[in-house]
Amino acid sequence: MATEWLDLHTPPALPGQLLRAATRRGITGKVLPHRGLRCPVSVDANHLARYRQLCGFIDDARLPATYPHVLAFTLQMKLLTEPDFPFPALGLVHLENRIRVVRQLAGLGPFTLSVEASNLAPHDKGAVFSVITRLEDQLGLLWEGDSRILCRGVKLDGPTIGRSEPPSLPMDELDSWQAPANIGRRYARVSGDYNPIHLSPLSAKLFGFPRAIAHGLWNKARALAALQNHLPASGYSVEVRFQKPVLLPSDLRMRASLPAAEGQFDLRGKDDTPHMAGNWQVI
Repeated sequence: MATEWLDLHTPPALPGQLLRAATRRGITGKVLPHRGLRCPVSVDANHLARYRQLCGFIDDARLPATYPHVLAFTLQMKLLTEPDFPFPALGLVHLENRIRVVRQLAGLGPFTLSVEASNLAPHDKGAVFSVITRLEDQLGLLWEGDSRILCRGVKLDGPTIGRSEPPSLPMDELDSWQAPANIGRRYARVSGDYNPIHLSPLSAKLFGFPRAIAHGLWNKARALAALQNHLPASGYSVEVRFQKPVLLPSDLRMRASLPAAEGQFDLRGKDDTPHMAGNWQVI
């Protein structure tokens, strides 16, 4: 069924979306709405500078490849907190993330952002679906993101779809860094993602974590900052699978294969704990 688009004049206000997420409880259905949201957006240069500094990106006059997710956060939250969306936003688990940089992310806009939910499928722990985010300019598609999200407690008919892992490439340590105890709060102030699991040990314990955990998209952004010399200016995709959460604070090290049209990388912590596995491909 074709997506019905609702066009907004401006991005939704963040406080309203966080309140709706915090007060929504329970699973209300098993069908995703066929409605997407669109709105115009421009980049604030000061906000972009704060994001670059927090994630380790150099200022090369292009938007970091993960930055459109931050631009789209309130639009994504509005989609997930609409009355007819069947799953509560609080408690959803970000399993995988794939981005495609179709053309160079140059300039500060104006752009058009769009988000929609699709690809609902059974999972051995519930159900998974995609939040598809697109960034466009007057010439068409610039960037696309696909966040695969798990909702526990949903039972769908049909078989689960397994992953096929590519053969492993040789990897050497490329970079290392510390995820400090306050990185969840610092990233929340830039991204708008104030999920309690990232903010403090006390709020994280309410959701079963011994300490606050780092945002998955901060982990990915920090890794892509380290990979900037491995990736072209445009025409590539990067996919990651989030593994064990990064408990804060943590010392992290990143490995990567050699620069090439296709490559692999991973993020590991203490005792070689696997936190994230990823790959890139020129398209």
